[in-house]
Amino acid sequence: MQLVVGRIGRPHGLRGEVSVEVRTDDPESRFAPGSALSTDPASAGPLVVESRRWHSGILLVRFLGVADRDRAEELRGTMLVIDSEEIPPSEDPDEFHDHQLIGLAVVTPGRERVGEVTDVLHHGQDLLVVRRDFGDVYVPFVKALVPVVDLDEGILVVDAPEGLLDPDAAV
Repeated sequence: MQLVVGRIGRPHGLRGEVSVEVRTDDPESRFAPGSALSTDPASAGPLVVESRRWHSGILLVRFLGVADRDRAEELRGTMLVIDSEEIPPSEDPDEFHDHQLIGLAVVTPGRERVGEVTDVLHHGQDLLVVRRDFGDVYVPFVKALVPVVDLDEGILVVDAPEGLLDPDAAV
C-alpha cells in the first residue's frame, strides 16, 4: 500500500527548490538527503532528495536533476509516496498507523460485523470512518469505544453507545 508522506507545492527561488506539504510524522528521515521517493503520478519520479531545509516553518527540498524554477513548477501537486512496508511497527501496543487500521472489519463486543474502517481522520481527535450498509459513520478512536484492535485477526471491536452506529449518525 502506498502512503503519502508529502505533496510538492510551489517552487521557491530560481534553482529548483520546492516547498513540500509534509504528511509524515518523521520528515527528517523521510526527506533526508539521498532518500528516494516514489511519486504519484509515477511518471514524475522517483525523486531523490539532494538537500532540504526549513524556512519559516516550511520544508524546502531540492531534488537531484531539478535545477531550475521551470522544472520545479512541473512537479507542483505531485504526491511523494512510500510503501507502507517501509514503516516499522510501533513499540507501543496501543499505537497504530492509519494504513494498519484501514480495511479492518468493525465488530461489536459480541463479534457481530457492523462495517469496515475506510479512513482515519485527524481533526483534533482521531476519528475512524466506518462504512456501514447505509453510509459512513465516525467513531472516535479512543480506548473506551475501541477496546480491541487485533491486526492478526483483522478486526477492530467497537463498544459503541446507543446511536453511534445507527443510520441517523451517517454522514
